[in-house]
Amino acid sequence: MDVPIVTASRPETTTTVTRGAARLLVALGYAPLTEVTLPNGRRADLMALGPKGQIFIVEVKSGIEDFRVDLKWPEYRPYCDIFAFAVAPEFPRAILPEEPGLIVADGFGGAILREAPLEGLAGARRRALTLAFARLAALRAAGGVATEL
Repeated sequence: MDVPIVTASRPETTTTVTRGAARLLVALGYAPLTEVTLPNGRRADLMALGPKGQIFIVEVKSGIEDFRVDLKWPEYRPYCDIFAFAVAPEFPRAILPEEPGLIVADGFGGAILREAPLEGLAGARRRALTLAFARLAALRAAGGVATEL
């Protein structure tokens, strides 16, 4: 009997990993938003505000090709205290750089495999980002489709 192997498409994998990573962040006490455009024009897959005001950005990688062609991740670091990649369980983690944190996630949740180093933001930038994050969250809660900080 042949058993078909079903693989998820890149958009499906991205959605699944994003959902699981967001659930993990909530379990850790963070309030995440998806698809947040940063002041430099880059779009963070997940941006979350922590219970002590820390800002956590997660870059979701759906596969090897997605990682290899998308090298903009260092441009997120000036806008967060914590930065991590989130990947599916089958992703070849050895190709990822060692500096950022690493989350492995599926549609139900995730786990931190490597803690991200804490890099403190300057007070003025933290305040501006936190206010923009709160405003974006409120606009979305009111039914808006806002994405920009």
